[in-house]
Amino acid sequence: MAESRVAVVTGAGTGIGAACATALAPSCGRVVLLGRRFEKLEGVAADLRSAHPGLVVDTRSVDVSDVDAVSAFAEWVATELGRVDVLVNNAGSPQPKGAVTLREIAEAWESTFRANALSVVLMTEALKPILARPGGRIVTIGSFAAQLGTGSPAYASAKGAIEVYTVTLMRELGEAGITANVVAPGYTAGTELLTGRITPERHERLLAGNASRRPGTPEEIASAVAYLASPPAGFINGQVLTANGGTFLPG
Repeated sequence: MAESRVAVVTGAGTGIGAACATALAPSCGRVVLLGRRFEKLEGVAADLRSAHPGLVVDTRSVDVSDVDAVSAFAEWVATELGRVDVLVNNAGSPQPKGAVTLREIAEAWESTFRANALSVVLMTEALKPILARPGGRIVTIGSFAAQLGTGSPAYASAKGAIEVYTVTLMRELGEAGITANVVAPGYTAGTELLTGRITPERHERLLAGNASRRPGTPEEIASAVAYLASPPAGFINGQVLTANGGTFLPG
């Protein structure tokens, strides 16, 4: 049964999303990679096919914050695949900078919530009717920023909203044998969210508050996702697994 599982990963072209697809591949028969840049998805797909002969890999260019695009994708999945065993909600984007006026602030918050919170809701609700019962797994990439209120306020707030949404999914779907959990990374290198956005000074500040004294890697975050998506993790539901290397508040 495990080898026939179908996994859908959003934002799968780079960083944590690509690492999640790689981590899930050994336990799945089919992996569907979603993103807006088709060439990035195809690169990940080629690597997966090479590493796992027999694995079916689909690539779909989908804006997961667009209602029509998500609806069309869900119809394709229902028709072509019939069910989804694992959904990894990874797609997201940082808060736009430079908002000063109230209108600009409103637009920045709206776009950030659409990219990081509404996108998760849309994809999850669209695929919910065809999640495996029992055994379905929903894993969403959150952020440690939601727990500390650090970084961009709209981004941290959107990630916090996803934690609450995940609890509602637990209450709704738990009896059907479906789990919903969040993995909340701390400072993680090799992601487009942070590449080119972290100054040397901020890098040092982040490491100073980290017991491991280093950033995490996409592969380390993906290993947590793969565990929560696995059949043995069926009794873990509605939880936030923080993966931050031991980040702590100043004493």
